[in-house]
Amino acid sequence: MSVRLRIDVFFDFICPWCLIGKRQLEHAQVQFRSRHPQVQITTAWHGVQLLPQLPLEGEPFADFYRKRLGNADAVALRQAQVQQAAAAVGLVLDLGRIETMPNTADAHRLFERVSALGNAVQREMLLERLFAAYFRKGENLGCRETLLAIARSCGVDTDRVLDCLKGDATPFDGARGAPGGVPSFQFDRRMTVIGAQPAQALLGAMNETLRERDRERQPA
Repeated sequence: MSVRLRIDVFFDFICPWCLIGKRQLEHAQVQFRSRHPQVQITTAWHGVQLLPQLPLEGEPFADFYRKRLGNADAVALRQAQVQQAAAAVGLVLDLGRIETMPNTADAHRLFERVSALGNAVQREMLLERLFAAYFRKGENLGCRETLLAIARSCGVDTDRVLDCLKGDATPFDGARGAPGGVPSFQFDRRMTVIGAQPAQALLGAMNETLRERDRERQPA
């Protein structure tokens, strides 16, 4: 008999730890599947707009982080930490190309719409492409034309997503009941892991979720 495991992930496209956490989850899933081939994993991605107060045009990336962290040295230290963590999971981030801290409301609405259309391949392609657009190509995820071009590159019929791109900085109201912080990972809505934890921590949560379900099935 097949067993199902649902994983809900809460994220924002401008959070490097969310992309790093995605890779950690992928590594954990590979290990989990090798040990539990009978378990069917379903992963649902839920957008959380971290900075809904940003204007439609966003803010200059360098200025945003200097204000947030205090000075250029603190920014350089934080970026070095991010780059080190990214390299550990096989990611190359080009933070120097990022010019704009974007308003991600429309990017989330686009991803939500494509997810609702039900094509899992396009959904995964779009998720990866949006992350890459920001962290590797320095593209502005708050730009309507950029989002449509990315959607087309993933084979999405843009006529089916035009109406969800409001272009007016209306906050994205998507993930309800999200746990605190991103990235967050919920396993069968039983266990929650917050932050870009190592793959082994996520694997441990997946295994513990299965054990907890097994305990519940046992007669008292």
